[in-house]
Amino acid sequence: MIRLGVNVDHVATIREARKTVEPDPVAAAVAVEMAGADQVTVHLREDRRHIQNRDVKIIREVVRTALNLEMAATVEMQEIALAIHPDSVTLVPEKREEVTTEGGLDIRNAPPAVSELISNLRNSGIKVCAFLDPDLDQIKQAAHMRFDAVEIHTGSYANANGAKRAEELQKIKDVASAIRHLGMGVHAGHGLDYHNVTAIVGIPEITELNIGHAIISRAVFVGLDRAVRDMLGLMGRL
Repeated sequence: MIRLGVNVDHVATIREARKTVEPDPVAAAVAVEMAGADQVTVHLREDRRHIQNRDVKIIREVVRTALNLEMAATVEMQEIALAIHPDSVTLVPEKREEVTTEGGLDIRNAPPAVSELISNLRNSGIKVCAFLDPDLDQIKQAAHMRFDAVEIHTGSYANANGAKRAEELQKIKDVASAIRHLGMGVHAGHGLDYHNVTAIVGIPEITELNIGHAIISRAVFVGLDRAVRDMLGLMGRL
């Protein structure tokens, strides 16, 4: 069974557009759990453009399934993660000028401080995942750095069509096999929606999907409960 993590960042994006108190991503976290999601995912960005420290703290208190904190590999974020203690952390690249995360981490050129951060989080009982492009060299480095899991960046697959999409899908299949062979968990996310998720679900090594934009967008029209359940249905969960 593939687990579904629902990213509620975009609920906070709507709130921050008016700098008000609603809609509240905390309420969204509760709603997606009630709809059947296995995990709540939030990305606490350096510029706090959507999720705020307050959100992460309260969501940690109310979530009954699991909390996955996406974050940059910085000292500030390490301190927040150690204080809040999410069930898992996914290390992602971050640039202020990007609209959303544009690609995977480059851990082949990571400074020694990143390995120390991974060790500190793991020693505190937090699972650590790397958000990586489907690149075998990066996957091997992740195993060397003792990541617990790799989340495959599926953006290139999601944005491609025809033969190019088939090519990108094959890359994901190949690295998914390699990730499992190297003893790490296999996750996937970015750009997945109700039209392209089925092929990803069909990759047997993948055990977790993290999806945000598509689910929150659908919820505008059908409600959050229905949007989550529709995705679970496509994943063969209902």
